[in-house]
Amino acid sequence: MEEKTGRLQKWRENLKHTYRLVVMQDETFEEVGSYKLNMLNLYLVLSTILVVVAVLIFSLLAFTPLKKYIPGQLRTDNSKETNALRMEVDSLTQALADWDLYFNAQKNRMMDRVDDGQGTTSLPPIPDSVLNQQDIEGSEVDQQLRAEVELEEIGEILRDGPVRNPFENKTRLEQLFFVAPVNGEISANFMPANNHYGVDVLAPKNTAVKSALDGYVFLSDWTLETGNTIGIQHGNNIITFYKHNSALLQSVGSFVKAGEAIAIIGNTGTLSDGPHLHFELWYNGIAVNPKDYISF
Repeated sequence: MEEKTGRLQKWRENLKHTYRLVVMQDETFEEVGSYKLNMLNLYLVLSTILVVVAVLIFSLLAFTPLKKYIPGQLRTDNSKETNALRMEVDSLTQALADWDLYFNAQKNRMMDRVDDGQGTTSLPPIPDSVLNQQDIEGSEVDQQLRAEVELEEIGEILRDGPVRNPFENKTRLEQLFFVAPVNGEISANFMPANNHYGVDVLAPKNTAVKSALDGYVFLSDWTLETGNTIGIQHGNNIITFYKHNSALLQSVGSFVKAGEAIAIIGNTGTLSDGPHLHFELWYNGIAVNPKDYISF
């Protein structure tokens, strides 16, 4: 017992012993600094640093969003959001199932395969979840289907020519009012002999290109030679093209009004050597001179 007491006393005395820490240059042994310390002070400094670091880590985990990244520490608000999303997914799944039921029944009716038990065909009532949706006609899927049908009709027109033209109005070009796509100087005229089936119009940078007539956009894409190009199908079997644009403002299937902005003038494509609009006017499958009908 006395031996243990002697060791403890000796350890306490060692803690109070003063030491000097000398910092010297390695080459010249010149003294740079000298510091007086003892083991007790060193223990206190290290303990203080550990306590401060522990408090900082606890504060970061307790009062910052870092807590949610610790495994097993799921926050209550996240749990509520997860439950809300799960309920929404369940409702959407049920609505989709109702839509599938309705469309399958409609398809079967069109194929004369829906039997009401009395030998006659009938269409089941539309589910309530379907009727309660107010944006049926404005949904993205519906718009896409409409656009595909319209493009298919336009494709038939382009393939078969004026024989299958759905526009019954036989108005001549001279009787129509065309909006100038852009107003500017014509740098290249209509020269079909040189495979130049339109006119090139110079206009200031960032000028908006407008639709010459009402119609549906059947082409809105980029090609190597003509760059950003838009094609519009109008009534009376009229088609217009707008080429070398810097940007396209309308997508395929969109309906545009005469004078509505459809693109921004530019200098895209290998056949363009400066900012301008190449405009083509086609009637009954034949390119005509736009200057005969439009004042640029």
